[in-house]
Amino acid sequence: MSSSAEKTASEAPSSPGNENVGVTAERAEISTGEVVCLGFQPKVKLPALPKRACVLRRVHTSFGQLRLLLATCIRDIRTLKVLLEDAVPGQKRSAPTDSDVVGPSKKKRKRSPAQCQPKNAVCALNELRPGLIYNTVSMTGPVHAPVFTISVEPPGNNSSTSAGDIEPTAASEAPAVQNGNGVSIHPMLPPARRNSSPRLPIHPGDKSPVMLLNELRPGIKFECVSEDGEPYAKFTMSVNIDGETFEGTGPSKKLGKAAAAKAALAKLYNITFSPFTSLFQPNRNFGSPGAPPVSFEQMALPQVLADHIARLVISKFTALIEGQPMHSRRKVLAGIVMTTGPQMEDAKVISVATGTKCINGEHMSVQGASLNDTHAEIIARRCLCDFMYSQLELHINPETSEQSIFVPRPDSKGYRLKENIKFHLYINTAPCGDARIFSPHEAVTQDDSIDKHPNRKARGQLRTKIESGEGTIPVKSSDGIQTWDGVLQGQRLLTMSCSDKIARWNVVGVQGALLSHYVEPIYLESIVLGSLFHPSHMYRAVCGRIETTIQGLPPPYRLNKPLMSLITSPEVRQPGKAPNYSVNWTTGQEGPEIINSVTGKDDQGVASRLSKQGLFRRFLNLMGRIGSITGLTFKSCPRQYSDAKEAVQDYKMAKEQLVLAFHKAELGTWLKKPIEQDQFELDDSMLANHQ
Repeated sequence: MSSSAEKTASEAPSSPGNENVGVTAERAEISTGEVVCLGFQPKVKLPALPKRACVLRRVHTSFGQLRLLLATCIRDIRTLKVLLEDAVPGQKRSAPTDSDVVGPSKKKRKRSPAQCQPKNAVCALNELRPGLIYNTVSMTGPVHAPVFTISVEPPGNNSSTSAGDIEPTAASEAPAVQNGNGVSIHPMLPPARRNSSPRLPIHPGDKSPVMLLNELRPGIKFECVSEDGEPYAKFTMSVNIDGETFEGTGPSKKLGKAAAAKAALAKLYNITFSPFTSLFQPNRNFGSPGAPPVSFEQMALPQVLADHIARLVISKFTALIEGQPMHSRRKVLAGIVMTTGPQMEDAKVISVATGTKCINGEHMSVQGASLNDTHAEIIARRCLCDFMYSQLELHINPETSEQSIFVPRPDSKGYRLKENIKFHLYINTAPCGDARIFSPHEAVTQDDSIDKHPNRKARGQLRTKIESGEGTIPVKSSDGIQTWDGVLQGQRLLTMSCSDKIARWNVVGVQGALLSHYVEPIYLESIVLGSLFHPSHMYRAVCGRIETTIQGLPPPYRLNKPLMSLITSPEVRQPGKAPNYSVNWTTGQEGPEIINSVTGKDDQGVASRLSKQGLFRRFLNLMGRIGSITGLTFKSCPRQYSDAKEAVQDYKMAKEQLVLAFHKAELGTWLKKPIEQDQFELDDSMLANHQ
């Protein structure tokens, strides 16, 4: 501040009542006739102005108005403070602080984390083929914008190849690439594409399927094919690559695109996102303690085949209920597909079923006319038995015997499956019971796919379904032996869980006791799940929990270990109450059969063709017409249902060893239904077709 300004300010007059008012002018230039204020801060108290001084004649304002003018003109405090500090010799200039700034504070700019840039072509190629040699072939064009031609050749190869003409080598010749843990990676390819598709050391868990497919095939385009599907699969997305269309479904377009990308990656590059397989842990064991080691690769069904099986079953069910919208609602869908060769076109849907309920105890039938268990996978297996009877009936006429899936055994006693005939079970979710006792959101990594507590008491326990409800309880929590009068009195009717029944099929076969009179045991080749697939829990539930205790099985009975897989378009959870009906269909039928799950019959009270009564009738009609393993004839065959089942000694022994294996493993005791329901006979009128 200039001396003239100080002198003028000291001589400035003050109005009455303002002598002791203190103000600070950090930068004030006061001249005759005008006042310019650039800053104001109440820090330094100026001396009171003498009343007699009247220097500023052109200023006709009071001191209060001047104070208001100074307060409204505060702007650049930082600059004003610098001017004041320069006026005091020997004092260092201080950095401005937030308190010196008047007005709104500036927001600090947030630093965004560095984004990982995609690898360029040279970097990716060097990882695939280390040691490549790059040579400059020629340089053309003007000096300021030259065009280089570069060639690349593998180490030890004298022939150079243009960078734009590099062809991918065969999968067997590609070098192994190591991941971060030093484990060699050997990505697999379908045999038909090993000479045309590059081997890529990509961990599926690092990137989403859509991102990975876009990197491998730039420029692809996803299209929405349909938007009128079921809520769990409303959108159908497709992508076309090399003239082949891959589809995926999901409750949203995003999940549908991911499913379509998974299907394309599985077929073109054999890259799967299933928790069951891992490219980086090729010999990961998940078998039971003390049992022979079992790796993921030994138990994994090829992803392309698994998706094809699921697609066939879902498409067939959609076509069946197209004219019956009342019965289209379902929670669990199951089906069995038969394959007769390595080609996809050889697959055929044998049965389709839905359902999640069991019969009400008061509707049990003493004539075997009711279906006790209408869970989808159980009904699908009974439909398979229906199909097997149809195939055995072809052997009654020698002219049609060649059309059957069965061929006579070498000893001419009974039949067995033809070569290459395989049966695959599809379920849209994990079977109830032991296979479903886990938290799906706690198993998100490959490490979590291994059961870290296989000896826990809750693992592998036999469980029962409860009447008029969903879910299962351990058999140790049940009431023990079930009696007919006890159930009618109000005791809940209990049925073994689907996981336990599938484990039984893997020992005694899916054909059951009656068909064992005619055919050798038949086992499932694979089990495909649509959701809730946990490798360790599923393996334990269907075969692993008894592999160390099962023994003494009469040949050809054995412990079957089916292949397993999860589809690329998994279904989402469907909250809500399950319907009280079950839909079933077997190949050869015109339309589906609708069963009331509460009564075990159709709405008119007619027994199902899949009931014990219906299958027993077909069994007796075959007796004596075709050869049997047991050697029984129509006259010597028992007429009571329970006695006919007991007459197959090998099947009976295998079932006893199964129950004993569960008991040895301390997993509980197999629970049986009241024996009265199997003690029925058929009238002669029901066997009118027998000759």
